[in-house]
Amino acid sequence: MAFKFVTLFAALVAVASAGVIPAAPLASVANVEEYDPHPQYSYGYDVKDAISGDSKTAVETRDGGFVQGQYSLNDADGYRRIVDYTSDPINGFNAVVRREPLVAAVAPVVKAAVAAPVVAAPAPVAAYAAAPVVKAAVAAPVVAGPAVVKTTFASPLISYAY
Repeated sequence: MAFKFVTLFAALVAVASAGVIPAAPLASVANVEEYDPHPQYSYGYDVKDAISGDSKTAVETRDGGFVQGQYSLNDADGYRRIVDYTSDPINGFNAVVRREPLVAAVAPVVKAAVAAPVVAAPAPVAAYAAAPVVKAAVAAPVVAGPAVVKTTFASPLISYAY
């Protein structure tokens, strides 16, 4: 570590003494970007991929410090998540999250197997009957309404939708 420091220091001394580093004028170094005191924009996108099943949308508008938007996507658990959000300098970031099932709930299906009849056997051999087998398919839980979650972030410095 000390060897690297000594080598770096020696290289800097050599460059400084050789006068290789020219002094650049300050005006050419400072590229000042314009400041927009009232930014405005609006955008949106929609992705629907039939092969992968990917489906998502987003829209957002901004007028000064006020941002309003919505985005949605399909979750892996079979629900569509929809987030409506707003952000402003007074209230910060506020979001309302809704979840809706992608398919309607189906009534549970019950399949039952009937036991084989008991056949009389000669005396030394015992007869056994198989226990009945019941297979039940459980459907997704029935949701009375979409779940709503309200999230609030009170930070005027950061206003992200994610």
